[in-house]
Amino acid sequence: MKPPQNHRVVVTGMGTLNALGNSLEAYWSKLEAGESGISRITHCDPAAYPTQVAGEVKNFEPKDFVGAKEVRRMSRVSHLAIAAAKMAVSDAHLKFEPTLATRYGVVLGTGSAAFPEVEQGTHTLFSKGGSRLSPFFVPTILPNMCTAQVALQLGLRGYNSTVITACASGTQSIGDASEVIRRGAADVILAGGADASISELGLAGFCAMRAMSSHYNTEPHRASRPFDRDRDGFVPGEGAGILVLESLEHALQRQARIYCEVVGFGSSCDAYHLSDPEPSGAGIIAAMQQALESAEIEASEVDYINAHATGTKGDVAETVAIKQVFGEYAYQVPINSTKSMLGHTLGAAGGIEAVATILQMQHGIVHPTINLDNPDPECDLDYVPQHSRPLAIKVAMSDSFGFGGQNAVVIFKQYL
Repeated sequence: MKPPQNHRVVVTGMGTLNALGNSLEAYWSKLEAGESGISRITHCDPAAYPTQVAGEVKNFEPKDFVGAKEVRRMSRVSHLAIAAAKMAVSDAHLKFEPTLATRYGVVLGTGSAAFPEVEQGTHTLFSKGGSRLSPFFVPTILPNMCTAQVALQLGLRGYNSTVITACASGTQSIGDASEVIRRGAADVILAGGADASISELGLAGFCAMRAMSSHYNTEPHRASRPFDRDRDGFVPGEGAGILVLESLEHALQRQARIYCEVVGFGSSCDAYHLSDPEPSGAGIIAAMQQALESAEIEASEVDYINAHATGTKGDVAETVAIKQVFGEYAYQVPINSTKSMLGHTLGAAGGIEAVATILQMQHGIVHPTINLDNPDPECDLDYVPQHSRPLAIKVAMSDSFGFGGQNAVVIFKQYL
């Protein structure tokens, strides 16, 4: 039996598309400035629904990343995942050796998979009949297809997995992928998340749950309000965020630039409710503690937290959990919500927020939580309201929590 290994895992590349921009540079400039990417929905007509705003990816042309024929044979979520993956590989200056293809893998998280394509297929079925359904319908909508398409496009034949833990998917994919590299089962894995659920089907479904913001349709930039007293639900978003994870040995061998190290990961389930968080934060606490233990650090060593913070009742549960885990230090550690600017990208959120977290570590600046005008009295920590601030970040924690009580937490550390 092969002995267990414990390889260090580093981040050497990043790629993202989201409501703030389609490059690392555009994303960072708007994060730092505290700009909102929320606007009126254009992917469908939202007039009949109480929520009419979203964080859509703008000015994106799939044909810039995928052949014209292939574009028609895959979903929007696959388009976004492939684009972010190719950006990340380019950013890492990584060239894949075909003879080592089984050492390169992909682990991506997604939430709703292919709502727009399911909606379109259903329209075809009922208006034209089942015989008119595309032969690519099933392989387009399967949840694993964005992962499979990334592997296919880049020729990655190694470890491959799709994580579907709702809004925790992106963060859990990074944690899972790091564990695969740590035990020596892969040298390089592309990890993160992608989601593209903005469609009439997705809009109708979430509106029926009364989960989304509906009070700011005429002021989209004000709609996403994590931790604010006047928050009224999350704002839907779409996008992709992917990291290149490598074993330290592999990265050093090719003299790669190293952004940071993945040192901790925790995952748990509330086992409490389909959509509501457990009020005491017990599941979140467990995931945070696991991440700290695996990183072999104390809570007081965390310099910054990228919160899940969706603008729902979950903001209170997350605050409660942070206080429980961090004690009095909870009032000192800066916490922010990337979703305040780009909305909730569901299964992609953890990947996109991991990119934000690492960019903040690189620049020594914490981006603001915008729209935090009147803090909820139950949310009384330092959420970096309205304006960015300088901060040297050696250790950062990123949280993601999803429907079904899914919790995932990852910890990044400056590489030394």
